[in-house]
Amino acid sequence: MSDNSRPLLLRRVDTFVLRAPVTVPVRTSFGVMHDRPALIVRIEDAEGVHGWGEVWCNFPACGAEHRAQLIDTVFAPRLLGRRFDSPGDATASLLRDTHTLRLQTREDGPFDQVVAGLDIALWDLTARRDDQPLYRVLGGEEAATVPVYASGINPQDAGESIERSRAGGHKSFKVKIGFRPQQDQFTLTRLSAMLQDGEQLMADANQAWTLDAALAWVKQLRPYALRWLEEPMAVDTPFADWQRLAAASPVPLAGGENFASIKAFRTALKHGVLDVLQPDVCKWGGVSQVLPVARHVLAGGRRYCPHYLGGGIGLIASAHCLAAVGGDGLLEMDVNVNPLRELLAQPFPSVINGMLALPCGAGLGVEPDREAIKRYLVLHREQA
Repeated sequence: MSDNSRPLLLRRVDTFVLRAPVTVPVRTSFGVMHDRPALIVRIEDAEGVHGWGEVWCNFPACGAEHRAQLIDTVFAPRLLGRRFDSPGDATASLLRDTHTLRLQTREDGPFDQVVAGLDIALWDLTARRDDQPLYRVLGGEEAATVPVYASGINPQDAGESIERSRAGGHKSFKVKIGFRPQQDQFTLTRLSAMLQDGEQLMADANQAWTLDAALAWVKQLRPYALRWLEEPMAVDTPFADWQRLAAASPVPLAGGENFASIKAFRTALKHGVLDVLQPDVCKWGGVSQVLPVARHVLAGGRRYCPHYLGGGIGLIASAHCLAAVGGDGLLEMDVNVNPLRELLAQPFPSVINGMLALPCGAGLGVEPDREAIKRYLVLHREQA
């Protein structure tokens, strides 16, 4: 871990909103992404050292621009010119200073996501000052690679996506379900038959079902040998219902991308309803809050599998978190077409035999290709 002996004095915050058009939308049971947005933030300290972070902004369609305005008007003024002992100290300060405004506006999600992205940038900056890869600053050891799985697979072209992902080095695959029952069954039957030795399949329903629908569904899952079933019900479904589903399911249940507090993760572990916990470092918590959750998950005998579907900076930050805590978890890696995945994280690491090689440079170890992303830039703001 960094000794945090040098305080942080921040002098500049830049926000960048990017949108990359795609020909094939990303479909879930609750909505469709017709382009690939990204909101990235660059923070610079008084010594000229910088760090990059990413803010979750996939939904709603206007989310990236809205969260960028929150950084500019609410959060950047609370960072600039102030001295903090550590990234965690800065993040805690932001949460305290905006607590009443959060209550007034009820914008819990956007506030959490902005704080998460800023926290990532602060950790990247801190690790760069230490001239160490982020995962080492966070307490990790000699982890050169982390296991990954191909995600974001649409049912319409799932077979082609798996073949393409396999050719790209993947051995594990997660497909979207939660649409029509017959379509979901056809998808899982087809993909299960495609798997080769050593490969595995997971399914994500994106909160699509009621308890009764989920109970009916899990009875049909045994032939598919899924490694997990993700978010079969709404995240606010009572834990008693989750317990009923977990007791009936032949497949381990996964969730956590939509939890928004340490208490929520601890409660899920206490009730024992989820075998796989999936905090999203860009959606809630940032590094400062996700790392303690991940360690608690592993201490409780469960799997920490970082959730992520966005641009390259958040992906690499998620990889560093997994490398820092260890365990047998897999990192989610979206395989839909998205130029902002690679262009925001150069040099972009390769996937070989199901493993992603961590960047070896200081901090996150990657930089956006500032020239190449100009074609996707729709908003840039700076405060100093």
